[in-house]
Amino acid sequence: MSESGIKDTEIADLLDVSVGLVVEWVNGRSAPEEAMREKIRSLPELRDEPGVFEESEEDLAELTGLPAWYHRPAYTDGGRDFGNAAAFAFEADVEVLAREATQNSLDERLDSARPVRVRYTLHELTGDALARFREAIQWDRLAPHYEAAAAQDQKVGRVIDAGLREMRERDRLVLLRVDDFNASGLTGDDYETGRFAAVVRRQLDSHKSVDGAGGSYGLGKATLWATSRLGLVLMNSTLSEPHEGQTERRLIGRLDLPWREVEGTPWAGPAWFGRPDPHANRVDVARSWWADEETVERLHLARESTESGTSFLIVGAHDVASLADADSATESDMGEDEESVHRMHKRLRQALGRNFWAAMVAGDGGQPLLEASVRTLRNGVEIIEEERVDPRVTQPSRTRALQAFLNGTTVERLTESGQVAMSTVPLSVPGLAGQKTCGEHKAVLLVTEADDAGGRPNTVVAMRGNRMTVRTSRVPDLALGTNPFQAVLLVGHAAGDEAPFADEAEAFLRTSEPPEHNKWGQTEELRMRYSPSAYRRIATLTRDTNRAVRDLVTLPKAKRRGATDRLRKRLAVSGKGASRKSAAAAMPVLDDLDARIDTDGSWCITAEVKVPVSSDVMHVIPVAKLDVRSGPRPTVAWSELVAVRNCELDDGVLRFEPGARNATFRGVTDASTHPVRASLTGLVVELRLDKEVKR
Repeated sequence: MSESGIKDTEIADLLDVSVGLVVEWVNGRSAPEEAMREKIRSLPELRDEPGVFEESEEDLAELTGLPAWYHRPAYTDGGRDFGNAAAFAFEADVEVLAREATQNSLDERLDSARPVRVRYTLHELTGDALARFREAIQWDRLAPHYEAAAAQDQKVGRVIDAGLREMRERDRLVLLRVDDFNASGLTGDDYETGRFAAVVRRQLDSHKSVDGAGGSYGLGKATLWATSRLGLVLMNSTLSEPHEGQTERRLIGRLDLPWREVEGTPWAGPAWFGRPDPHANRVDVARSWWADEETVERLHLARESTESGTSFLIVGAHDVASLADADSATESDMGEDEESVHRMHKRLRQALGRNFWAAMVAGDGGQPLLEASVRTLRNGVEIIEEERVDPRVTQPSRTRALQAFLNGTTVERLTESGQVAMSTVPLSVPGLAGQKTCGEHKAVLLVTEADDAGGRPNTVVAMRGNRMTVRTSRVPDLALGTNPFQAVLLVGHAAGDEAPFADEAEAFLRTSEPPEHNKWGQTEELRMRYSPSAYRRIATLTRDTNRAVRDLVTLPKAKRRGATDRLRKRLAVSGKGASRKSAAAAMPVLDDLDARIDTDGSWCITAEVKVPVSSDVMHVIPVAKLDVRSGPRPTVAWSELVAVRNCELDDGVLRFEPGARNATFRGVTDASTHPVRASLTGLVVELRLDKEVKR
C-alpha cells in the first residue's frame, strides 16, 4: 500500500470490508485469512507492483505485519561479540534480579499517592503446555541459532547448552514473570530516546526520570537476560502515555546470543521478536506491535488489569544459588528435582523482604511506596499461593523504627521496651568539582530494640530516596551489656521532604554507589564529578553514625545495674596504686562496674569512670584481679580493652577526652591467665598509675 500510494479506505472498498479491519491488518493486530490473501493478490491496483506477495513467508509476514524473529547481521568489519557484557556485571541469581528489577519499578512509580505493585510469578511448563509455548515463540525458527550458539566453547554458549539440555531431557521450562502496576510502562518511540528504547534497544542507558532514582548505570535491566539460560525475555507493556494512539498490549521480545554462523550466514548476537519494519531504513529490524488478547495469553503475558506498567517474561529462568542448594541438599531435604521452583520462590520472597522492607512501610493513614508478592504455577495451576511480602514479619524491629519516624512518635532516649529513639547525623555534602562544600544535610538515625526475627542485631541499615537497603554494617566498639538493637539511617529524600540539601545528598550518594548499589564509597564517577577526596565525607558519616548509635544505646548508670545480686556482690572497684604524690593532681575513679562471665570462662566488664574537673587529669591503666578466698589477689591479663565513650586506649593506657566528666570502657579478661575458674572467684578492677604514664 505504501509503495503503490493506495489508501486503506480504497482497499476496504475494493475488498468489501471495513476500514477498521484493514487498519487491524496494517498495524499487525490481525492477519487476513488465506482466501482474503488471494483476493488481495488479485487486486489490479496492487498487481502492477512487482514482487508483492510473491516472496517467502518472512516477506509475507513483513507485509502483513505478523510478528517474526529478526536477527542482527554480523559486523561488516569482522568484529564478534560473544555475549552481552552488561549481563556479566551481575550473578545469575534471583535475589539479584529481585533487587534490580524491583528498584527499576520503584523508580518508575507513576502515581506518588499510591504504591507501585510488583508481582513475581514462577511458572513451570511441561508436556503440552511447553509445546504450545514453543510454538507461540516460533521455536523452530530459533532452534538453528540456539544450536549454533550452544556449540561454541565459551561461557554464554555453555549456559545456553545447559538450558537446551534441561528442556530436552526433562521436557521442562521455567518462566519467571515480573509484573509491575502503577508504573510508567515502556513509553516512547521504538528507536528514539525513551523508556522503550532504553530497555529494548540500548545498553548503559538508564533514562531515569526522578531525582531519587535508585539506578544510574543502566545495567540493572541486564539481570533479566542474565537470569535466562536461553538469553530470552519477552515484554508486554501498558503505557501511561499513548504511542501511535494506543496504550495496551505493546509487545516485543529480545534475544541475546553470542556471535554465531547459521547455514553459512554469520549473525552478530541480539535478535528481536516483533513486527517487521520495512520503512525504518534499516536492515533486519523488528519493532514492537500491538497484540490481541489471544496472543498475549499464548505467550503467557496477559496482564490482570489495564493499569499501566510492564510484564517481563524471562524464558528459561534459573538461579545459581538455588542450584548450589540443590547440589548440597539431601534427597529428603529437597524432595523431587522439580521442587527447584519452590526454592526460587522462597529466595525471591526473602530478597524482597530484606532489600525493600522499608519501601513497604507506611505511616498512619499513608500509603507505602511498594507492594510486592510472589506466586508459583505449574502448567497454569497455582502450586504456591500468592504471598504478599509483609515487612512486619521479615523485619519487625526496623519496621517499628521506620513507622515511628513516619508517625512522629520517636523519643530522644530509649527508656521502655518498644520505643524508637531518633537522632540526626550530619553529612557534609561536597560541591561539584572545583566548588566548595554545598551544605550540611541532616540524616535521620533511628534505634530500637532488636527482635529475634529481624536478622543480625547491632547493625545499621542505610538507605536513601526510594528506601531500598543500600548498606548494612555492624556497629563496632559497643559496651558490654548493651541490649541487642537495630538501627536505620535515612539519608537524602528518605530523611523527609523537609530535610536540608536532600537533593544534593541524593546526587552525591548515588554517584558513590557501584552498579550493584550495595554500598557507598569511592567510584570513578565520584572522583570525576566531585573530587578525589569526596569519599571521605562518607567515611565521616559512617563514623558519626556509629558514635551516635553508641550514645543512644549506652544505658544510663541507673539503668545499667543489670547484674544479678549474686554476681554484683562479687564485683569491686579500687583506686589502689595511686601515689600520695599525685594527690595534687586529679585522679579518675571507677564509679560503676557491670560484668558477666562468658562461656569461655572470661570476665566481660563495662566500666564507668568519673573524671574530675581539672586541667591536670592523670591517665591510668585498668588492672583486673581475681578476688579469691585466701591469699593475694592474682592479676590476670586482658584479652581485649576497648574505649567506648569520651576516652581512648593507647597500649593499655586509658586517656580521657579534654573536658569529659565521665567515660566508659569495656574489657574482657584472658581466661588462659586465670589461676582459678571465674565462677569460683570475684573480680576487682583497679585504675593504676604508672611511672611511665605521661599526663
